Amino acid sequence: MSHSSPGSTSRRRLLQASGLALAGISAHGIAQTAAPAQLTIAIIGDGRTGSWASLRAGANGRTLESELGSRIVWQPGFTASLPVMEAIKAGGVDFTFATATAVVNAVGAGVPIVPLAAFALPVNTVDLLVRTDSPIRSAADLKGKKIAHQNGTTGTYSLIKYLETAGLRLSDVQAVSLSGADAYTAFAQGSVDAWIHWQHAAALAQARLGDKVRTLPNVKTYDYAFYVARTDIAEKHPRTVAKLVRTIRDTQVYINKHPAETVALWSSLGGFDINSAERRVFEKLISDIRLSESTATALKPVDEAATASTQDLADNFHALGVLPRRIDVRSFLLNTKFDPVKRIVAAELAGA
Repeated sequence: MSHSSPGSTSRRRLLQASGLALAGISAHGIAQTAAPAQLTIAIIGDGRTGSWASLRAGANGRTLESELGSRIVWQPGFTASLPVMEAIKAGGVDFTFATATAVVNAVGAGVPIVPLAAFALPVNTVDLLVRTDSPIRSAADLKGKKIAHQNGTTGTYSLIKYLETAGLRLSDVQAVSLSGADAYTAFAQGSVDAWIHWQHAAALAQARLGDKVRTLPNVKTYDYAFYVARTDIAEKHPRTVAKLVRTIRDTQVYINKHPAETVALWSSLGGFDINSAERRVFEKLISDIRLSESTATALKPVDEAATASTQDLADNFHALGVLPRRIDVRSFLLNTKFDPVKRIVAAELAGA
C-alpha cells in the first residue's frame, strides 16, 4: 500500500481542480457557464411589497444584478403561482416562488422546472374567518356551511386538514371557489358563512371589519413553498440560480429583523400609505413571522419532509377531484438528475 505526502496530495488536488476548471466542470459534477445575460423573475402581485420588493430596492445594501452578474427583468402582475408555471412552459419566466400546489400542477403538466429549494410555510399563515355572531365555533360546526376558498391553493389544503380534525371531508361543506378579492366581498356581505385565506389578505380583512369578525382556533398551514427555475436556466447556470436562492434567504433574514424599516421601504415603493391600516398589518405580520415568505429563512434543498408533504397534498386533491389524476410528485422531486444542482444550492446556502 503506497502513501502520498501532504505536499503531493495538495498538488494532486490542485491539478484535479485545474483540470475541472479547464473542462468547465465543477467539483459538484455539473457544467459551469457564465451568468446569463438576462434573468426573468416572476412576481405574484404588483411587486411593491414582499421579499421581491426588498430585493428590487436593494435592502441591506444588496444589489441583485451585481451579485448575480445578470440583468434582472421583473415580471409582475401574476395572480398566483399557477399562471407562472404556464409562463415558464412558454419560456417567458426563468425563476419563481411556487406554492406546493403550483409544483404539483407543474409536474402533472410537464412544465420544465428544477426544484432548487423549499421551506415549510408558517404554520399560522392561514386564517379561517367567521362573523362574530356566527354559531360556528369549531371544525364540526362547519358541516353544511358555505365556505369561500380559492380552489387548489394553500387555503384549500388547510381547509381539508381542518375539516379532518372533526371527521369531515370537503364534500361535507359547501365549498365555494372565489379569488381573494371576491371572497372578501362575499364574506363582508354575508353571502358565505366563512372564508379561509392566507396573509396578508386575511389579516387585512380583520383590520377592516374589526369586531364584526373573528377567527376559528387551531387552523393550521401544512404545506411547503418552493423556489424553482426553468430547466435550461438551472442546467446552464446552476451557480447563478443558487446565488439567487441564497440572496432570497439572506434578504428574508434582514426583513424579519427589521419590520419597521421594511414597511417604510414598501410604503415608499407605493405599496401602501405609511399611516394606513395595511402598513400596521404588514409590520405585525413581519414581526410575528406570518407572511408566506417569512420562513424562507429556513430555505434548503428539497428533502423528504417537503416531498412527503407535497405528495400528501397532491393525493388529497386527487381524491377530492381537484386534480383529475394522481400525480407522482415524489419521483419528480427526489429524482437524482437534480442532485448536481441540489449540491450547488446546498453549498451556496452553507456559505461554501
